[in-house]
Amino acid sequence: MHKLPILITLFLMSICLSGCFSSYPPDIENFQMPYEVDTTSESYILQPPDEVQVLCHDVETIHQQQQKIRPDGKISFEEFGEITAAGKTPAQLSEELKELAREYYKLEYDHPVDVRIFSFQSKVYYVLGQVNAPGPRIYTGRDSVLNAITMAQPNPMAWLERVQIIRPSEHEDERPLIFEMNFDRMAAHGDTTKNVLLQEGDIIYVPPTVLGWLALKIEEVIRPVARAFSGVYTVRQGLDSDRYYY
Repeated sequence: MHKLPILITLFLMSICLSGCFSSYPPDIENFQMPYEVDTTSESYILQPPDEVQVLCHDVETIHQQQQKIRPDGKISFEEFGEITAAGKTPAQLSEELKELAREYYKLEYDHPVDVRIFSFQSKVYYVLGQVNAPGPRIYTGRDSVLNAITMAQPNPMAWLERVQIIRPSEHEDERPLIFEMNFDRMAAHGDTTKNVLLQEGDIIYVPPTVLGWLALKIEEVIRPVARAFSGVYTVRQGLDSDRYYY
């Protein structure tokens, strides 16, 4: 008899929570699947504070040098001076270094200079909500939803059937692109039809379940009360200690 009101309450809460989601299924058409894009580090656009490594066996002074791109977008070499790296791909930066090196050295190889990304740092995507490791994550160009959620480690309150994939709008007059995916189905049954490739700035939001949401709301109410009682207890302990001392 007493279970019915509880079930009705949970049902109504689930409806309210469902209404909070803004997903629009067709939006997934604006995302790309990993197999559709041949993304490599060669097409990655360098920006501060990415770190690159230069390989050039013909020029020992720059061979295996690691350079972090400065806030002004440049890297510098004692022999060649300052070079703008921001806004270029590793291949474009390699070509520029090759032309500079040819002014001073005889280069023996067809591709004498190779610039590699030593550390991706400038671009991020976000995993938020009910995960053990929320926050920004380094974007590499090959980050999929499956990878991102797995690394973030969903916690027991995660509503994995209703994960929201969000691509924020770049302009005020455009709405964000949002679709919903069932991570449980993906993990348990290998359904990767929504395992899209993320872009820089994308957001993955893992919402709480109905019971999880209720627990969070109860915690919001209890936590200040618990802190207040804890403060009173600490003060009383101090007064008792003083009385005992005297």
